[in-house]
Amino acid sequence: MRPSWSVLSLAVAVTAAVAAAFAGRQWRNKCKQLEKKLMELESDLEVASQQRSAERTGRIRAQRELRNGLVSKDLNICNASAYPMTPIGHVRSCFSTRNGTPRQPLLVPLARACLTLSPGGVPPPALEGLDQYSHCWLLYVFHENTDLPNLWKPPVHQALKAKVRVPRLEGKKVGVFATRSPHRPCPIGLTVGKVEKITGRQLLLSGVDLVDGTPVLDVKPYLPYSDSIAGASTPAWVKAHEDDPLTLASVTFSEQFSSDLAKCWDTMGKHSLYSSCLEVEKLVAQVLSRDIRSLSQRQRPHNAILSTLNERQVRENGLLELGMAEIHEETNIDQKEAPESLSDRITNMSNLADYHGQESGDFMNVRDLVVYHLILEGINIAYTIDDEGRVLIRSAIVSNQ
Repeated sequence: MRPSWSVLSLAVAVTAAVAAAFAGRQWRNKCKQLEKKLMELESDLEVASQQRSAERTGRIRAQRELRNGLVSKDLNICNASAYPMTPIGHVRSCFSTRNGTPRQPLLVPLARACLTLSPGGVPPPALEGLDQYSHCWLLYVFHENTDLPNLWKPPVHQALKAKVRVPRLEGKKVGVFATRSPHRPCPIGLTVGKVEKITGRQLLLSGVDLVDGTPVLDVKPYLPYSDSIAGASTPAWVKAHEDDPLTLASVTFSEQFSSDLAKCWDTMGKHSLYSSCLEVEKLVAQVLSRDIRSLSQRQRPHNAILSTLNERQVRENGLLELGMAEIHEETNIDQKEAPESLSDRITNMSNLADYHGQESGDFMNVRDLVVYHLILEGINIAYTIDDEGRVLIRSAIVSNQ
């Protein structure tokens, strides 16, 4: 006897219901697994963020303690022959980091900085009359030297290196007192700047070679009759020549950079020392007209190796700041010390960039072209330098440093 249609329909419905229930259960299990994995990743990210924050806090605390130690009268910190000094103020500079800050003053005429006298310290009338001079001297502290804590450990100056490498001599070492290296027995700098304007307790300067946040110890007027010495002699390697190895062939801006800079200006313009993004563009051209890379980077490009494709990926993931602090010659950070996750990320991105370059031919891979970074006025600027010394300014974003 054949089964009725109603029985068959019921059997099909039951089978479908069982299958749907089984599939739903599998889907829920999979969702739970994915949710668990996501929570683990979020937890790992939170731990990494906390570690990075703790490291940054530790560095800031160490720097603060060092600065306090410099002005302390405790003989355990400063010996009897020390002369503790308190800065008269601090500098707000267009150079957000040491990387890109000129090696000498007046090399970048558009470089601006504003010295603000500390509230409750030296009164503003101390600046009266300085605007009658075209230039002034500034004595300041190399506050971002990485070896500062070692200079005051007993015996004093034990860790000081007597000789330093000179950029113009392609690696040859010279006695530190024959150079203007920031790493000195007493990390005090001397620079000259053009006096632009004085407003209250603020002194606006141009042509500076000071990094943002520099503590200033003193200001003195520039006196041409005594400060400019006719017939003064210098070593041959110091003199400016047409074949100066640090002078680059050309600086070119991409369309992408101009568009990016305009967007950055919407955010950073109100805090800038400049009146327009066009002035900032001219500043970038002046800074990069000379090779700001360290000797090791010029001979063997390393760190911050990001191709055009890498930049796009980094933009999307908010990682553009990775490896930035390492590209300056005085950071004393070895690439081997970078976290494994960062190293793996750079390696994977480099391999992907190589593949993309072979497929599209749109750009050279990272073995041929290194993307460097410069932070000016809080704007992270990406650029490349080819073997002919031609600079291409690629892009810009607001820096999170």
